[in-house]
Amino acid sequence: MPSHRLERVRELLKREIGEIIRREVPLDQAGLVTVNDVDLSGDLRVATAFISILGGPEQQKDGLTLLQKNRPRIQALVAKAVILKYTPQLRFIVDDSVARGNRVLRLLEELERTSPDAPEVEPESRD
Repeated sequence: MPSHRLERVRELLKREIGEIIRREVPLDQAGLVTVNDVDLSGDLRVATAFISILGGPEQQKDGLTLLQKNRPRIQALVAKAVILKYTPQLRFIVDDSVARGNRVLRLLEELERTSPDAPEVEPESRD
């Protein structure tokens, strides 16, 4: 189980990275970028930011490329905002869990619309 300090630093980094991306990365080039989660190594030297990029596939690819290109600047701004002994090296990974979740919800809705009403099953009595 992660320590309370690790959890606090993780949440702080998530908030700061999201705010820096919102300010520094142009919306028209990268699409709408959100930071879903941040995973930290135990020694706080590597931070993996799981991001989602809303937009078309080409815009998602361009957004990730833009984030990776601007990583040193984003990391420097994080270093100014979050005071730690070592500034974690940032890594960006596209998190498609939101898109997968939406797809599952759409499939469930489709199943509910197309399936006929199933008769209710009576619970078995225990004698």
